[in-house]
Amino acid sequence: MAARSQYEELARQLSAVGAVKRGLARILPAECPGGSATVLTLLAKYGEMRISRLAELLAVNMSVTSRHVTHAVENGWIERSSDPTDKRSRILRLTPAGADMIDELGRRTTEMFADHLDDWSDEEVGQLNSLLSRLRDSFSCRGPGGCAPVRHSGDCRTGHPDDVHTRTPV
Repeated sequence: MAARSQYEELARQLSAVGAVKRGLARILPAECPGGSATVLTLLAKYGEMRISRLAELLAVNMSVTSRHVTHAVENGWIERSSDPTDKRSRILRLTPAGADMIDELGRRTTEMFADHLDDWSDEEVGQLNSLLSRLRDSFSCRGPGGCAPVRHSGDCRTGHPDDVHTRTPV
């Protein structure tokens, strides 16, 4: 276990990550706020799904999810259709315009990181990605019931192969 001072420094560093998140928010197209970008990103990653599943992945309540979905539908980025297995439910899926927006978000995000991290080596960026992934996994395993991290791979899941909680676009 690391020393207490290490955890205190980690808390300070993670607080400073707010500057990175604000930078990401600034590069989003005006018509695509962060919540909509995250909805599009999750649909692109996992494919069509019910709004209840999307709310789980977003780790927010249904009313917040519904607002993000409505905005994306109004912009033509996703469509809602009847669930063939349960006509009361709706299935959300990315439209071609939504796929185009995902491409634009990915381009903007990649350019921003490339500009700001141009003096980082590929190895350093890879290390940061690995450590942030491990940090996220450590926190996702601490919910009700918890789980024991798999030490050899850094992989930690709570039973669902796609058990991911993120609020970061692209």
